[in-house]
Amino acid sequence: MSLATPVLAQGFETGGKLLLTRGISTVEGAGGGGLSSWALITGNETDRGIGATAHATQVELDDFRFQAAGFAVGLHDRFEFSWTRQRFDTRDAGAALGLGQGFTFEQDVIGVKLRLLGDAVYAQDSWVPQLALGIQHKSNDQGAIVRAVGAADDSGYDVYLAATKLYLDHSLLLNATVRWTEANQTGLLGFSGLDDHSLQGEFTAAYLVSRRLLVGAEYRFKPDNLGFATEDDWVDLFAAYAVNEHLTVTAAWVDLGSIATFDDQRGFYLSLQAGF
Repeated sequence: MSLATPVLAQGFETGGKLLLTRGISTVEGAGGGGLSSWALITGNETDRGIGATAHATQVELDDFRFQAAGFAVGLHDRFEFSWTRQRFDTRDAGAALGLGQGFTFEQDVIGVKLRLLGDAVYAQDSWVPQLALGIQHKSNDQGAIVRAVGAADDSGYDVYLAATKLYLDHSLLLNATVRWTEANQTGLLGFSGLDDHSLQGEFTAAYLVSRRLLVGAEYRFKPDNLGFATEDDWVDLFAAYAVNEHLTVTAAWVDLGSIATFDDQRGFYLSLQAGF
């Protein structure tokens, strides 16, 4: 392992990690890239201690508003626990759907992640990425509504395997995740329907412009289980800026496709993450 690059020489946080290598809090609360969960464990601490993060996220789309807030704890860079409360505001679209203007869906997402092997940051002399296995349990508060639109359940779970590698010599971060899921719009419109669990891929490529600024893109494949509406894949272009070792601001342009018959749902994503 070489520690000769300026990024490594200057970028360690108090807990020992490089800036931005705890990941950004995703919409489901795990450490990742915003839309996709990565293999990185949240918090600033390495295998010597315990770190944690808290986040608040808002996504403004053409017809909907998504909000999420929660926290995550990383134990010895090995184990991650996360909790997030999501809120999906249908705004004017709620009236058009017969739900009422401003009708909201809320969902709790509890996640655990275990780093299986590898080290995305420190193992620069190895081609093996950091691998992590995660599971997320999701519970929606609108069981009658989601069943009425074709979902089978108001709660469910995802299982995912993520591989993340940071190539410091090229300032490049790559991630690939495969998710076994039955969630409709991550569970906000219930679980299962026309099909049950299926495998879906998530991919991220990001470039470290400096030790404080990361820019990148994500593509997340989605299932399409509801008969009344098409569910499209998700795409974003993001920039994450580490204000200091404790605060990260992430902004993104997102294209979430069709949601509940409303097509071309594009907008802006803003997330604040505090951690130690």
